[in-house]
Amino acid sequence: MPVAMVDTTVEEAKARLRVRARTQRAEISAIVRADAAQAAADAFIEGITLVPSDIVAFYWPIHEEIDCKPLLARLMDKLQPICLPVVRAEDEPLEMRLWERGEPLHPSGLGTLAPSEQAPRVYPDVVLLPLLGFDATGTRLGYGGGYYDRTLAMLEKRPRIIGYAYSAQEMPAIPRQAHDLPLDAVVTEKGIRRFAPADSAA
Repeated sequence: MPVAMVDTTVEEAKARLRVRARTQRAEISAIVRADAAQAAADAFIEGITLVPSDIVAFYWPIHEEIDCKPLLARLMDKLQPICLPVVRAEDEPLEMRLWERGEPLHPSGLGTLAPSEQAPRVYPDVVLLPLLGFDATGTRLGYGGGYYDRTLAMLEKRPRIIGYAYSAQEMPAIPRQAHDLPLDAVVTEKGIRRFAPADSAA
């Protein structure tokens, strides 16, 4: 069927972009990484408005992802509710569990850490997304596993979706499919890029 052919073509294009994006991200030096993590945290604190009840979903950084832990610590200091994703199974949505300071974290698949099974399950108001790349229309290039696509699709209320990345991860254009929710904004060490609703048209 023609639709399947188009989808296959898009997936192949994304696969090529992922290889390129991984290589570019791996070339960022350790000094740049440390400075960028602090600068991105500053940009988020200064430019993203939160109310005290907003639950912010973080990720536990792996590989060469920008380190969001400096921001996580600062929001915890402000008593902002924080949750982390739990990987349930390869084809299931992530489960978001509240994480409170002092509570232990446990391995949760894919090299990540997450709160215990006893931590309350919550539904975030803001989701901080790791990514391989982003473009000027707010399209995110993920890892291809579909975890966040499934998770966001099952939420009754759409949260604010904010990419967290190095500015060097911006790409000229990323193909967007119907299930790809656009970012509301992306935070990098250079500041915040916000995307207008018109950008969300496929």
